[in-house]
Amino acid sequence: MRGTSRWNPLTGLVRSWGHFARRPRATQIRTLATVGAVLVGTGVWVASAPSSSQPAVATTGSSPGGPVPVSQASTSSRGVTRHAINVVFPVVSLNSLAGKEGFAQDAEYGEQTKAILLFVKQINQSGGIDGRSINPIITNFDPASETAMRALCKTWTEGSPAAFAVLDGVGDWTGDNQLCITQEGQTPMIGQWTTVTDWTTKGSPYLWWTGPDQATVLQAVVDWGLSSDLLEGKKVAVVAGDRASDQLALKNYLLPDLSRAGVTPVVETIASDPSETATTDSEAPLVVQQLRSAGVTSVIPLIPFNVFYPYLQAETDQQYFPQLLLSDYESSIESALGLLPVPYADALNGQEGLTTETLAGIDDDRPASEGGYDPAVRSCWTIWHKTYPQVPPGNQNDFIEEQGPIQGWCQAIRLFATAARNAGPDLNRRTFVTA
Repeated sequence: MRGTSRWNPLTGLVRSWGHFARRPRATQIRTLATVGAVLVGTGVWVASAPSSSQPAVATTGSSPGGPVPVSQASTSSRGVTRHAINVVFPVVSLNSLAGKEGFAQDAEYGEQTKAILLFVKQINQSGGIDGRSINPIITNFDPASETAMRALCKTWTEGSPAAFAVLDGVGDWTGDNQLCITQEGQTPMIGQWTTVTDWTTKGSPYLWWTGPDQATVLQAVVDWGLSSDLLEGKKVAVVAGDRASDQLALKNYLLPDLSRAGVTPVVETIASDPSETATTDSEAPLVVQQLRSAGVTSVIPLIPFNVFYPYLQAETDQQYFPQLLLSDYESSIESALGLLPVPYADALNGQEGLTTETLAGIDDDRPASEGGYDPAVRSCWTIWHKTYPQVPPGNQNDFIEEQGPIQGWCQAIRLFATAARNAGPDLNRRTFVTA
């Protein structure tokens, strides 16, 4: 530990790093802390983050007419009956994802359905939502198939059974698929995957995030790079995915932030859709060759994990290791920690970045003052442990991860229930988003 945070526009979380490679990211809010992380072998060193060198720039978003106010939200009560509320819970098909992304199944990640049913049951047994029970529609999906995800979105928002809302507690329902539900389908969604502010503007007022807005993360990356001597006077590059969210983050946020800092980067774009694995694999070596030829010494990645992995492989193959400015954008710090010490120690050793995460958290029931659960996490754990007191086979303890899948679903379900109750007996989309 080398100090504490002085700049804290975001709230932080703790993650059990050893489990990263076995499941997608889960970004949740826990404590007020922004810290710098330096990756050294298998260790993580926490440093004080710099004060912002310039004020963050307010952005209204790119949607014509700006965000839709809650007063103009739909008054549809689709998915709500006298006795029930249909809520969709999308859950990744682990066998499909593990085969495509190359990681083994994590025991806790595989217990998502049990967690959803348990925490929904708790709400229902406590009187439900003004006498209505939550009817959980748990749907397995392949996150590598955009076509299949869009078809599910249309079923939920236009087909049968009608869905009142969609909850994603672990950040697997991503990208344009969030806008399919909210912007197109005018259906409330609470999700954990985040990008820049424009996304919630487009999905307004139906899209709600439990993770940090990436616009602030990118501003912090630039400030950190300047204070750490990783940008000024350096040959800088940005490697960005070709997804709409990545290009929006690049053009509307990161490039303007860098311009104000007097930095003009080399920009390389790479295929980033999970369905384009072959294209990504073929483009990654070419991107690295271009950066090397341009004499780039510092790289800011704006790419998801499925691109970060082949990019690092290309660096390793070419023995070219520029300084990476990692961050919480697509959890690049988290991805890097999951790939240490093998197979990419050379590419990741000593790299730096900015994160909202509190590193090396403890997943047990000690008081929060001693590094254990805070009261909200403890409450979820108490319910889980009472129902499932036996240690699962192969697991080393019976504690839930304070930022893991079980806790993620507990958080999302409780957030939904609180808003729905606050909406009152006349539950519709407008009363819900207003609440």
